[in-house]
Amino acid sequence: MKMATMRILSYLMVLVLLAQASSALYFHILETSHPKCFIEEIPDETLVVGKYKTQAWDDASNTFLPSSPGIGMHVVVTDPSQKTLMSKFYSSEGKFSFTSHSPGEHTICLQTNSTKWTSGKKLRVHLDIEVGEQAVDYAQVAAREKLTELQLRVRQLLDQVEQISKEQNYQRFREEQFRSTSESTNSRVLWWSLAQTAILLVLGYWQMRHLRGFFEAKKLV
Repeated sequence: MKMATMRILSYLMVLVLLAQASSALYFHILETSHPKCFIEEIPDETLVVGKYKTQAWDDASNTFLPSSPGIGMHVVVTDPSQKTLMSKFYSSEGKFSFTSHSPGEHTICLQTNSTKWTSGKKLRVHLDIEVGEQAVDYAQVAAREKLTELQLRVRQLLDQVEQISKEQNYQRFREEQFRSTSESTNSRVLWWSLAQTAILLVLGYWQMRHLRGFFEAKKLV
């Protein structure tokens, strides 16, 4: 009974993570600004799709309007080992995609193409990042593979089960990393304590020898 409860809680936790697998936001950047970077924790062999849209500030209407096609966006993605997975230039609106090859924190950086944008106005970027099976366009899958509604639903369920398995494996990977870090920290603390004890013993012995020599020089002993 206890094991069943733990298993249910584990599945609920993974489902919550999957519900948060899509994150939509917007941010402001300038022509000369540094890249805006975001960190996503992604399991291995997982599809990630990012959709973005840019809007430029218009002084006449005092609001953000759709950007001109001349405004470009440079997208760089690095994996947990700082290896570049993708580095491409895109237009003012579009989407990018990549597949992770190792679990962990992936960094997604976006920067404007300043060689084409010379107005220097503020730019608003809407970004929507989808991870796992949420990044799959099942309408296109159904049209390409000529699937019926039932077959498409089964395909979605299989993808969800596979993503849950990847999320569970990633959680185990994080637990192993945490355990390794804890054991390494405990080992260093132990060796530091032993080193401190040895230093105190050496200092105590040196002080005793020094005081003994001082007393003998003064003929107090």
